[in-house]
Amino acid sequence: MVDIVISVAVEVAKCLVDPIKRQLGYLLNYRRNITDLNQQIENLRRERDELQIPVNEAYRQGDEIFPRVQEWLTYAEGIILESNDFNEHERKASKSCFYLKSRYQLSKQAEKQAAKIVDKIQEARNFGGRVSHRPPPFSSSASFKDYEAFQSRESTFNQIMEALRNEDMRMLGVWGMGGVGKTTLVKQVAQQAEEDKLFHKVVMVLHISQTPNITEIQEKIARMLGLKFEAGEDRAGRLKQRLKGEEKILVILDDIWGKLDLGEIGIPYGDDHKGCKVLLTSRERQVLSKDMRTQKEFHLQHLSEDEAWNLFKKTAGDSVEKPELRPIAVDVAKKCDGLPVAIVTIANTLRGESVHVWKNALEGLRTAAPTSIRGVTEGVYSCLELSYNHLKGDEVKSLFLLCALLGDGDISMDRLLQFAMCLNLFEGIYLWEKAINRLITLVENLKASSLLLDHEGDGDEYPSLLFDHAFVRMHDVVRDVARSIASKDPHRFVVREAVGSEEAVELREWQRTDECRNCTRISLICRNMDELPKGLVCPKLEFFLLNSSNDDAYLKIPDAFFQDTKQLRILDLSKVSLTPSPSSLGFLSNLQTLRLNQCQIQDITVIGELRKLQVLSLAESNIEQLPNEVAQLSDLRMLDLQYCESLEVIPRNVISSLSQLEYLSMKGSLSFEWEAEGFNRGERINACLSELKHLSGLRTLEVQVSNPSLFPEDDVLFENLNLTRYSIVIGYDWIPNDEYKASRRLGLRGVTSLYMVKFFSKLLKRSQVLDLEELNDTKHVVYELD
Repeated sequence: MVDIVISVAVEVAKCLVDPIKRQLGYLLNYRRNITDLNQQIENLRRERDELQIPVNEAYRQGDEIFPRVQEWLTYAEGIILESNDFNEHERKASKSCFYLKSRYQLSKQAEKQAAKIVDKIQEARNFGGRVSHRPPPFSSSASFKDYEAFQSRESTFNQIMEALRNEDMRMLGVWGMGGVGKTTLVKQVAQQAEEDKLFHKVVMVLHISQTPNITEIQEKIARMLGLKFEAGEDRAGRLKQRLKGEEKILVILDDIWGKLDLGEIGIPYGDDHKGCKVLLTSRERQVLSKDMRTQKEFHLQHLSEDEAWNLFKKTAGDSVEKPELRPIAVDVAKKCDGLPVAIVTIANTLRGESVHVWKNALEGLRTAAPTSIRGVTEGVYSCLELSYNHLKGDEVKSLFLLCALLGDGDISMDRLLQFAMCLNLFEGIYLWEKAINRLITLVENLKASSLLLDHEGDGDEYPSLLFDHAFVRMHDVVRDVARSIASKDPHRFVVREAVGSEEAVELREWQRTDECRNCTRISLICRNMDELPKGLVCPKLEFFLLNSSNDDAYLKIPDAFFQDTKQLRILDLSKVSLTPSPSSLGFLSNLQTLRLNQCQIQDITVIGELRKLQVLSLAESNIEQLPNEVAQLSDLRMLDLQYCESLEVIPRNVISSLSQLEYLSMKGSLSFEWEAEGFNRGERINACLSELKHLSGLRTLEVQVSNPSLFPEDDVLFENLNLTRYSIVIGYDWIPNDEYKASRRLGLRGVTSLYMVKFFSKLLKRSQVLDLEELNDTKHVVYELD
């Protein structure tokens, strides 16, 4: 008994002594810590100067600096500037009567700061001289193929450029009908402003929705400036400070629908920063003049009759000049109201068709029903509706309407694939690999009709292994018309946007309507709402998308919310709280796709009841442990755990139980560590790499393994896997270069033995991009590359 007491006392003493020693160490090692900090700051200064050389050269070549490099330089500059204040504080503290307390605080601060600087210096060295990339050519006609600079626009363009040169003009606006070409015009203005060097920086946020998301706008501007926000910080204040750091800057905000609080975003304007000019576009002049108080508004008119006909003829082809077709084609062109979006779309639709088809189209345009879409004329609506009706096949029509449901901005191809497969959109296709090809084909079909467009903006920030081009987009006017078409029989698709508590009350009342009870798909966008209705009474609902964005807290889902949606096949929740998860999830026995991206997740063991689930995405959520119940999802095809930064546990044998899995991504989930075969540390036994061998259908894999020694010498894991797409990173504490697009990527760091080289033999031969660092056995690597 005495021995037990003594041993306990010793352990308690250890627990007390170590912290005390550590605290005393700050006092005893005070001078050494201060000296070490100053030395590391000097090292940081040298590293900054060396990195600045290739950065300056990149600027001279017109290349774009990688955001991570710009962030590093901003950090280094801040630390170097703060060092003077720190040393001054240390000098004053030495004369203070509270010297011991100040000495302790400064020593502790110095030690921690020095450690951070060491990590930052290593981060700079990991750049390996890769600081920039050659930007794609600036396309002034990105909105529509073959769009050209029309003479009628030249006067407006020149007036805007003249106003930007006027120091007294700081808030300008461009207004005009939806689809008239406002976005294209301001892109041309941005390009010309950069070429003329009117500003040190031009930033542009395109396609702001009717319910603007302030956080997303801030993120987009920050990315263009190489700025990265920290969790919980004052984003508006930080962004404002960064923008004021540019002596002359132009901020373009495209397609606003109402008053936008620039101060809330963090955009300085007026006397707050005289070098900052703001250029806005809107469908309505009063939004600019009354709501935003612009100093001058420029009206972008419809194309003249001659310009409209020339664009129509150029798009539809020379056959429209045939005597029997020309008068019909001229009348069709007139129905487009001189709006490029309608002209290009209808001309592409009728290109190469017979006279009979043209006559039928003209008759349909003449008898078009009126539209209530804000800022869209009847002519434009009827042109786009006719283009939809001319699409060949239910697959491409269904895909077009599906795109319209997925919110504003860029549309993820990965997301489209998941939804299309689980809605059985592709007739006769059951393998995901084949579905990828079908989806690409249909998307190209819609692009050829100008109903979909190539993405622009931030899509490259989130690359896809499945698709070379990860995003597409839909023109806002096309989207509005598509949603109108989808809302009618036989589709009954509903898109609603709710902002604030009053809208929440209206949402509860809407639930009682026939529109809600009979709809099959709902896309719900909630901003700053406290609660949802207690239950969603939609017995026919197959598709439910909820995108939430609250400034203060995550939107909560009531426990019985899904009790009356038993036919649901796709559930996509974004930025909501599932703490706890609603028990009514267990009623969704037909669910095939569950996406809980960016959600707060505490316990989702109920997921084991969803036996038909094929897609599970928890990307960017805060989940810490994947439940054992996931092993019951025997039909799961896709598991997406990208950027789950809190994920630490995937129980042993869960992954190996998913025998139908075709896609597994754990990119950016760096807190998770694979364990060696047979390793046991009690109840928390993590998955081991050998489990992947049981996934005979696995075709796409994104994974990072920090410890190369986890691979046993006699294993042939990657030799047996028949991967068609992969991004595999092996080695401690590094993120490989992501500059080049490729579907087969391999990164090796610190692989020191021959057997490890042999282990990756198959992948070395097939990879399109290799990232090799700190290899002791380069001879055998080169041999394997042949």
